[in-house]
Amino acid sequence: MAKEIERKFLVAGDYKRDAASSSHIVQGYIGRTPSLTFRVRIRDERGYLTVKGRTDAAGVSRDEWEYEIPLADACELLSHGDGTIEKRRYLVPAGRHTFEVDEFFGANEGLAMAEVELSSPDEEFARPEWLGEEVTGDKRYYNSQLLEHPYSTWKK
Repeated sequence: MAKEIERKFLVAGDYKRDAASSSHIVQGYIGRTPSLTFRVRIRDERGYLTVKGRTDAAGVSRDEWEYEIPLADACELLSHGDGTIEKRRYLVPAGRHTFEVDEFFGANEGLAMAEVELSSPDEEFARPEWLGEEVTGDKRYYNSQLLEHPYSTWKK
């Protein structure tokens, strides 16, 4: 079992000039239990199945298991879900860490979020100038919630 520890932020500036790479992601959810969420993701031409546990009270840490699966299986599994989220992910180095910056499309167009994975909840990390408001723990920004309640439907 792996533990995912991450902090999540809105983006408030130009991060693309510092990006080392980017990839196209389509993902959806194929099931939930009270304590687990099952995600299927296609990242470029590779498929993944991820099982995520509940997030802790601070919204920073949770159990996570991720497995690469055949692309055809990922496509088939996605057809059994309730829709997909599409985004472009940029990997942006900053200090000792790499931020994953997601730029959303479709019903979530206009939303860009940055996540940084940490080895402990209180680990220090560089804060690039394009990093905006922290939204760690705000469930509206969970990808599973963005599928059900897209950013375009939020009252500004």
